[in-house]
Amino acid sequence: MVMKLPHLGSCLFLVFFSLVSIVASGSGKGLPILSFDEGYNQLFGDDNLVIHRDGKAVHLSLNERTGSGFVSQDLYLHGYFSASIKLPADYTAGVVVAFYMSNGDMFEKNHDEIDFEFLGNIRGKNWRIQTNIYGNGSTSAGREERYNLWFDPADDFHHYTILWTASHIIFYVDNIPIREFKRTAEMGGDFPSKPMSLYATIWDGSDWATNGGKYRVNYKYAPYVVEFSDLVLHGCAVDPIEFSSKRCDGTQSWEQLTTSITPSQRSKMDSFRRKHMTYSYCYDQTRYKVAPPECVINPREAERLKKFDPVTFGGGRRHHGKRHHHMRASRSEADSI
Repeated sequence: MVMKLPHLGSCLFLVFFSLVSIVASGSGKGLPILSFDEGYNQLFGDDNLVIHRDGKAVHLSLNERTGSGFVSQDLYLHGYFSASIKLPADYTAGVVVAFYMSNGDMFEKNHDEIDFEFLGNIRGKNWRIQTNIYGNGSTSAGREERYNLWFDPADDFHHYTILWTASHIIFYVDNIPIREFKRTAEMGGDFPSKPMSLYATIWDGSDWATNGGKYRVNYKYAPYVVEFSDLVLHGCAVDPIEFSSKRCDGTQSWEQLTTSITPSQRSKMDSFRRKHMTYSYCYDQTRYKVAPPECVINPREAERLKKFDPVTFGGGRRHHGKRHHHMRASRSEADSI
């Protein structure tokens, strides 16, 4: 198969080595920013998706009728995916904004997924952020982490990034790594390893998103508008018919990308997690009598997280992808804000 990189340059070599410099700097500065028409298609929502600035910015809205979303035109196997996002302000309980990668439309029973999810809140309390990872349909073993932020994400734009390689996944906020997820042999097929599309959505998660459904979306405050700009898709674009390529799988440059995380970056990540992480699946003894095999238990971290009210996760998870309209999935139920 011949790999296509329609918007990201003509040489895979340049993709690999530009990504090495990205990880070393913690920034995607200098990467090509695609217009909406170049890189994305509307997923759902009709006129609840509005394009601004000649395609360089997109507004998604949620009202009583529907949410909205968009999806990348291409599938990607590994890469750097980012956006500047400004979330809705005021009362946002029940509202969920998601910036994520998935292949659930092609692999309904064994899909992969890498999630940023933003969970709305009642007036006076800030949005919370949740990250999650599924591999090979491992939805019964959610790998959620939840955090507060050191800023109000509704005041201004902030930068959110997913870096995905064959052995690591790193989530960044404003170029600060907040979570590093390493592939281990014990995980088996639970690490995302199949090509995925990039999605962005806003939808009504009243049943679970805020205080386990106690506080629901109040459409008196609608429309809820989330703004996206500086959209970057930088990675291995995969032909949807041929589907895979040896030029993307197991390439040494991709394997070595995350080793470039600097001591300064790691120090910032550790500080963020100490100050702002409020939940990690690794310490949830209600869900896991034995921690999943990739978890490295830190007794101090375990003790610190005990002070937060418990978060429970139940039910199944159904990925609707391009077929969903109002809600993307049946998600985790939070017992507390």
